[in-house]
Amino acid sequence: MEKQYLIDDLKLGEAWRIFKIMGEFVDGIESLHEIGPAVSIFGSARTAPDDPNYKKAETLAATLVKNKFAVITGGGGGIMEAANKGAAEAGGISVGLNIFLPFEQKPNPYANIQLEFKYFFIRKVMFIKYALAYIIMPGGFGTLDELFEAVTLIQTQRIRPLPVILMGSEYWGGLIKWIRERLLKDHMISKENMGILQVMDDPDKIVAYLKKMIII
Repeated sequence: MEKQYLIDDLKLGEAWRIFKIMGEFVDGIESLHEIGPAVSIFGSARTAPDDPNYKKAETLAATLVKNKFAVITGGGGGIMEAANKGAAEAGGISVGLNIFLPFEQKPNPYANIQLEFKYFFIRKVMFIKYALAYIIMPGGFGTLDELFEAVTLIQTQRIRPLPVILMGSEYWGGLIKWIRERLLKDHMISKENMGILQVMDDPDKIVAYLKKMIII
């Protein structure tokens, strides 16, 4: 009988979790549905302020804001902090979608719209739903996860085709080479799939490319 009570409690807990999930979706949608055209910028939380990539992210975000884009990041440190800082200091909308993690991830102070999520998958929906383009800067497993989530959704036509830009040819060159020499060569992807990814370095050229590809 006691075992049955424990099972019933577990089922009840799972049912109530649905309402927590719904609540995070509602908070995200209510907070972001009027931010206007936006670009999601991904990258490592471990990038230090004296790293050249930090400055590039800051410059990129400021340039995006000056061209009427809002900026969305994961809300943490490193590249995310730099992008939020650049956007906020340029007078634009700076969104931080933070995730509760036991290590590393703490909200940066530069997001003027800040949300916190418990569930990764809800956070990913917000990154993708409210962005017109994705810019992937140097990062680790989390950045790769966000990159390939977006690419897979575009490849399978679950979302509209949007620009996905890998910023940093030196950093991403090895990955692109491996995709060509392994995935493409072994027919794991099509030639058309390679067109989803663009590799660029200069913030001004990236923004010019987005303005050409996106009508706002």
